[in-house]
Amino acid sequence: MSDLWNVDVALDRILQGITPLPAERISLPDSLDRVLAEGIYAQANLPPFANSSMDGYAVRSSDTTDARRDHPVSLRVNMDIPAGTAADCGVGQGEAARIMTGAPMPPGADAVIPVEYTDASWCPAGHVALPSTVRIYRNAQPGENVRQIGEDIRAGQLVLPVGTLLRAQEIGVLASLGYMYVPVSRQPRVAILSTGDELADLDEPLTPGKIHDSNSYTLAALVKTFHGIPIRLPIARDNLDDVRRRFNEALAQRPDVILSSAGVSVGAFDVVRAVLEEIGKIEFWRINLRPGKPLAYGSIRGVPFFGLPGNPVSAMVTFDVFVRPVLCRMGSRPESTAMIGVLTGEDIHSDGRRSYLRVKLSNEDGQLIARLTGTQSSGVLSSMVLADGLLIVPEGATHVPAGSQLQVRLLRYINQ
Repeated sequence: MSDLWNVDVALDRILQGITPLPAERISLPDSLDRVLAEGIYAQANLPPFANSSMDGYAVRSSDTTDARRDHPVSLRVNMDIPAGTAADCGVGQGEAARIMTGAPMPPGADAVIPVEYTDASWCPAGHVALPSTVRIYRNAQPGENVRQIGEDIRAGQLVLPVGTLLRAQEIGVLASLGYMYVPVSRQPRVAILSTGDELADLDEPLTPGKIHDSNSYTLAALVKTFHGIPIRLPIARDNLDDVRRRFNEALAQRPDVILSSAGVSVGAFDVVRAVLEEIGKIEFWRINLRPGKPLAYGSIRGVPFFGLPGNPVSAMVTFDVFVRPVLCRMGSRPESTAMIGVLTGEDIHSDGRRSYLRVKLSNEDGQLIARLTGTQSSGVLSSMVLADGLLIVPEGATHVPAGSQLQVRLLRYINQ
C-alpha cells in the first residue's frame, strides 16, 4: 500500500492551498449563523442615555432617606415621562416624576422607586390622571433602578471580534448598535456533479441497469450542512465530450470548489483524468482509507477539485474527512470535528488501511460502547442513517479485540 497517501498527509497538503474567502456585506436579518469578517466597534454608548429599569417614580435619593412603611415621605409629582419621550423639566427638591421602564431619567433625579413601594395605582402614562403627590414607603440609593449611559457597551469598545459566529444574541447587539448591514465571510460555492451511464435523475424512469443518482443530493445536503452553497449539475455520462461539457458548466457557475462523484476508481478514471489533464491537474489520488481509497484531488483552472468515490458511503466519508475542513477554512469557521473516546463492543477486523466504520453507541455502566451497524459495505447508505459515528481504526491494525479503546468521529449529538 506504499502508493496510497496517508490521510493526515493528504489533508495537510490540501489545506496548504486553501485560504479564507473574501468578505461580503449582507443585511442583518440574513446574517444568522454567518461569521464576522471584521471586528465590530461601538459607535455610540448603549444605552445612549440614563433610563429607568422599572415602572415607578424618578426621585432625588436624598429626599427618601427617612422613608419607610410606617413613615412614608410625600413628594409632589410634577410630570409624566413615558418611554420614547424626554423630560420637559427637571426634578427639584421634594419632587418626583412618574416614569416608565426605558424612559430617560429627568435632570435632578438619581434613582427610581418602583410603583409597588408607593401609594400610587399604576397605569401607563396617559391612562390615568397624574397624581398631585405620591407617598414613598422606602428609601432609595443613588443609581437604584437606573441604567446608566454606556452601562452595557461603551462607545469605541470592541463589541464582537473578527471570526464571531452570529447567533440571535449577537444579532440583537448589532441591531441595538444600529447596524443594518454586517461584513461576513462569504460562503463557499460548491459545484456538484455525478458521473456514470448507470445514473438516472429523480424525474427519470428507471430502465434496466439504471439506478437513481443519490450522491449529488447527499453531497448538496452536506454542503448546506457545513455552510456552503451547493450547485447541482446534470449527470455526466461516461464519455469525454459529456464530462468536458459538465466541467465547463461547473466552471461557468464560478464555484470555489468542484465535487464530482464516481469515475475515479481504477479503470473508470481514464475519462475524467483525460479531461482534467486538458483543463486542470491532479495532485494525488488513492488514499490509505477505508472506505474511500479512490479519491482524487487537484484543481480545474485554479478551482480546487475533489473526485469522490461513487459508492455513497465512501462519498460521505471522504466528504467528511477532506471536503468539510476545506469548506470550514474557506468560510473562516473552526473545523470542529466532534470526537469521543469509546470501547469497542466486539472484535473488529480491518485490512490495514485507516478505517472509518459505522457504529451505534450505547452507554453501559457509564462507558460508551461502540458496535458496528452491520455490514460495512460502502454501498449500504442506510448504514449511515443508523450510525451515531465513525469508529476510527488506525493504519496497520488488522484485528481490534473487543474492549479496545478507540476514537469515534460523531455524526450526531450523543446524550451521554
